[in-house]
Amino acid sequence: MSVIDRPKGQQPTATYDSAFLKACRREPVPHTPVWFMRQAGRSLPEYLKVREGIPMLESCMRPELVAEITLQPVRRHKVDAAIYFSDIVVPLKAIGIDLDIKPGVGPVVEKPIRTRADLDQLRDLTPDDVRYVTEAIGLLTRELGPTPLIGFAGAPFTLASYLVEGGPSRNHEHTKSLMYGDPQLWADLLDRLADITAAFLKVQIEAGASAVQLFDSWVGALAPADYRRSVLPASTKVFRAVESYGVPRIHFGVGTGELLGLMGEAGADVVGVDWRVPLDEAARRVGPGRALQGNLDPAVLFAPTEVVEAKAQEVLDAAAGLEGHVFNLGHGVLPSMDPDALSRLVEYVQTRTAR
Repeated sequence: MSVIDRPKGQQPTATYDSAFLKACRREPVPHTPVWFMRQAGRSLPEYLKVREGIPMLESCMRPELVAEITLQPVRRHKVDAAIYFSDIVVPLKAIGIDLDIKPGVGPVVEKPIRTRADLDQLRDLTPDDVRYVTEAIGLLTRELGPTPLIGFAGAPFTLASYLVEGGPSRNHEHTKSLMYGDPQLWADLLDRLADITAAFLKVQIEAGASAVQLFDSWVGALAPADYRRSVLPASTKVFRAVESYGVPRIHFGVGTGELLGLMGEAGADVVGVDWRVPLDEAARRVGPGRALQGNLDPAVLFAPTEVVEAKAQEVLDAAAGLEGHVFNLGHGVLPSMDPDALSRLVEYVQTRTAR
């Protein structure tokens, strides 16, 4: 019996037999489940309306607003899972890091971490630091009923990159300089971030999240040897910290085709695949014993409906021999995407794969 056969200390919940959780557990499903990264947000007019005039980080700290935004794509698209509306830097803000999310830029850190003394900025995260998360998930689980809620967090490498660079970076020069130049400081930084990330995921699971996803947005910038030496230990620590809860653990990164096997090795039950690697090839790289998630190119959604369906069918065909498959995009929903195109895609996948 695997660790995701039963929730920790619980009888099967309302979400346990959902198509999404069955796929994560590599069990037979009534249809291929569908959800989209960044489904709760920028492409929806109802999201833009409720967020009007509210800064991003503030919106992540209002439980009723978080619940409403998280529910919007479930209502509109009829997706098989909700993804908790937040941002990967929320736990960093919660422990007192001086940062903000600037429109058109992304997270910007006032005092980047570059020296050992700078590590003092990173204290432990406690449930009291993020009580709004617990409250929001309580609201959500009551509304969602049998629809699973996915909690999430940023992976240690990606959080470290933001902290070291001071914001988004194309080349990650400060990050790699620290990683190569002071490997012990780098290891200590990622280890501390692993503890913070694990604590944030535990809060979400204990509040009622049915699965969790670790986003490593920038890790595709690394070669496999660097990932194994400098990132794998911290990501593994996060996954092990939440293993006993028995909820599926998903791992996703962008541009990680060469890292898929290592990302699975870190401890994920489900490995997310971007659009650059076909799912059948991704399965070969990841190896047996894990489900896959993905992987339609988001840009395809701008093409005519018949093209979208043909490309979606290619993904489904590549996934036909997998032990478990969750349909998703190969990255997040784009802000200018037509919401109706997403709804049509959900209906196509669910109908086409109905058993």
